Amino acid sequence: MVDYVIETTNLSKTYSKDLVVNSIDMHVEKGKIYGLLGKNGAGKTTTMSMLLNLVYPSGGEILLFGKDPRKYSKEIYSRIGSIIETPGFYENLTAYENLKIIAKLRGDYNPLNIELVLEMLNLDKEKTKEFKDFSLGMKQRLALAAAIMHNPELLILDEPINGLDPFGIKEIRDLLKKLSSVYGVTILISSHILSEIENIADVIGFMENGILIEEISKEELYERLDKFVEFEVSDIDLAVELLNKIGFKESIDFTFRKSLGEYIDDVESNGGTDRNSVGGTIHLFSNLDLRDQFNTLFVSSGINVNKVNLCEENLEDFFRRIVSNS
Repeated sequence: MVDYVIETTNLSKTYSKDLVVNSIDMHVEKGKIYGLLGKNGAGKTTTMSMLLNLVYPSGGEILLFGKDPRKYSKEIYSRIGSIIETPGFYENLTAYENLKIIAKLRGDYNPLNIELVLEMLNLDKEKTKEFKDFSLGMKQRLALAAAIMHNPELLILDEPINGLDPFGIKEIRDLLKKLSSVYGVTILISSHILSEIENIADVIGFMENGILIEEISKEELYERLDKFVEFEVSDIDLAVELLNKIGFKESIDFTFRKSLGEYIDDVESNGGTDRNSVGGTIHLFSNLDLRDQFNTLFVSSGINVNKVNLCEENLEDFFRRIVSNS
């Protein structure tokens, strides 16, 4: 039986007449990194806020560690660290002083823990700098330090890499992976940056317009990414005509919709040469092993083939595809 740290059933949130989160069923397995992926406004922050009891649901159920957080609030939330936007810190205090106050308010003040997290997040070298002089990246790292200094079992992080440079993003990514793989911390992390979610998550939840469209493991994702052959040709019309004649109409994809109607979805017009031809790019999604024969067919018919690539759909394309099909 799968051990879920977070499980929701028909979780919904309505503001006035706007349905912001629409009956989502989320399953975050113990020890995994779950990436909640969606554009800004998709409902990610509202979902996390409901999990943290910052926003009251309009409907549905939440289980954290298998228990109802409304009945076991103190026990459950002491086991969770979180970032929902940038938390408030005292402007005239240092990183250590801010964390000390937070720890004392929680009742778990331990100087060694504070020193450790400041070192983990490269804030230990700025001991005298006050919060008002922090860069945005430093503020984000201090927020993460506050979230992990009490050794939580679950981290809920809303866009934690905002404001970080590439080096800082890698540091946070490596830290979160270590917390998950070495210490068994379960992590729910949201982002609109597809590449970052792809780099860090074991499971990805795709969210759009308040709907959790699908939850998929990284392994299954890679299996479901479309593979295709890309031909860059000098005469797009003749190439399409040849493919139609041999029965490949339903397997080709172009960038603008013209003569092939529903089948045209991916042609980049880039000028032409003879016979008033227009060059472009063809994506062929079936019979990939026949690409050499297609290339020979094009060349023998007077078409210049400038490029032949065996390609794979990226996460952004996959996201667009499942959103459009939902």
